[in-house]
Formats: sequence, C-alpha cells, structure tokens
Amino acid sequence: MYLLNSGTFISKSEFLSTIQETDYDILIIDLFYDGTEQLTSSDVESLKLKANGGTRLAIAYMSIGEAEDYRYYWQNEWEINSPSWLGEENQDWPGNYKVRYWDESWKSIIYGNDNSYLKKIIDAGFDGVYLDIIDAFEYFEGE
Repeated sequence: MYLLNSGTFISKSEFLSTIQETDYDILIIDLFYDGTEQLTSSDVESLKLKANGGTRLAIAYMSIGEAEDYRYYWQNEWEINSPSWLGEENQDWPGNYKVRYWDESWKSIIYGNDNSYLKKIIDAGFDGVYLDIIDAFEYFEGE
C-alpha cells in the first residue's frame, strides 16, 4: 500500500486504525502524519501487524531530490534568501523545490546527524526507506 496523503483522515488515530485493518504486505507511508505530527516508534510498530495476524514491512517515504516546504527542516527565510543548494519550485508539485542533492548542506539535512531525516526514520522503527526524486540529476543536466 502506497499512502502518502494522510491529510484525508480526521486524526492520526483514524489514519493508524485504518491501516491496521488492512492486510497489505508492505506499507509505504510518510514519517509524518498530515505533514507535521511525527509517527512514534509505537505507531510504526502497530502498523507492522496485519489485520489477519501476519506481519508486514513498514517503509518510510523520503524525497532526496526535492525539498518540501511543509517538512520540519524547512525555514521560511529560504523563500526570500534561499541556500545555494535550493533550486526552483516544481511547477507540478507546489511547495516542492529542486535541490542540488550533492551539496553537503542538503546531505546533512537528509542523513549523517541526530537531527537528520534518515535518523528520524530509523528512530521511528521503519524497516526501510523509499527514496523519491532519485532522477533529480535529469533536472540539473547541462547546468
């Protein structure tokens, strides 16, 4: 099951219980409920058990080729004074911005320290990570 828009649920508890009632073998979901409230390790653990009693994998979604203005790391000042690694907004996905993913500052947001996105995913107990926008290099070809 690939479910990234948790905002369609009234609450985090409804979101969790709806998923818990399914028998999908793999879940790909966001670390954050409705873009803001981080799932806890007990939330993630509760999702690993299917309604039929079997187990499943819980995979966290993470965009590595675009920064998203609704993520915990986003700083409002970037809209006026953006860091050198932040590119233009994706016209198909408002609020998502191309990133120079090879830049050390962006990489430190994604991994390698205790406040990184990947560390939050690991701490929440996900079984793996679904990396999105891995084709970002295509945008920067010829730059």
